[in-house]
Amino acid sequence: MELSEVMRTTFAAREFTDEPIADEILYRILDDARFAPSGGNRQGWRVIVVRELEIRRRLAELCRFAIQRYVAQLRAGENPWNTVVPTALSQEEIEATEVEWPMLDNIAKLPALLVVCVDLSVVASMDSELDRVGVISGASIYPFVWNILLAARNQGYGGTITTFLSQKEPEVQEILGVPEHFAVAAMLPLGRPVKQLTKLRRNPVEQFTTFDFWDGDPLVSSEPSLF
Repeated sequence: MELSEVMRTTFAAREFTDEPIADEILYRILDDARFAPSGGNRQGWRVIVVRELEIRRRLAELCRFAIQRYVAQLRAGENPWNTVVPTALSQEEIEATEVEWPMLDNIAKLPALLVVCVDLSVVASMDSELDRVGVISGASIYPFVWNILLAARNQGYGGTITTFLSQKEPEVQEILGVPEHFAVAAMLPLGRPVKQLTKLRRNPVEQFTTFDFWDGDPLVSSEPSLF
């Protein structure tokens, strides 16, 4: 596939056929993904392919509260888990929220399940002393995570980035034997999508790119969109 097509058609796939992913295909996906950039080219990522069904179920259960809060906040008209506007919901309201999350309910049937971690001892967290949540560390792991999905799409497979698991990081570290200085960055289900989307909705470049200042002139193009 052409690079532009891969980038424009890689969507968040959450429903998969029963077709397994052969180890050779999984290796090929990760072999391409490893060329992602990272700070100082330190490549502090580590991937755990979770096959044991009991471990999968335990990981799914650890995601439950984070999902409950996410859904409860959405229903309350809030932006879930943001660090700028605190939630107005109580712990009791969140825990009382009933949710259905088919991907995790059927976690045992996922063709492949990857947990991606990053070594914090090699990441340059340049915003660690600012009075806000840190985001810079992600620059050394999420390009790799996204490369996995791009490589999977190129092979005819799909998946999605989930971060619910990170809310229970200490428990995940214990279950999977992850050292304490490794952060749990993402959990990715992979498989052959039941339906491949080809037209994704994204904001146009003019809406998020300006010259010189925040409110500067927008970058526009006279050329028609490729898709």
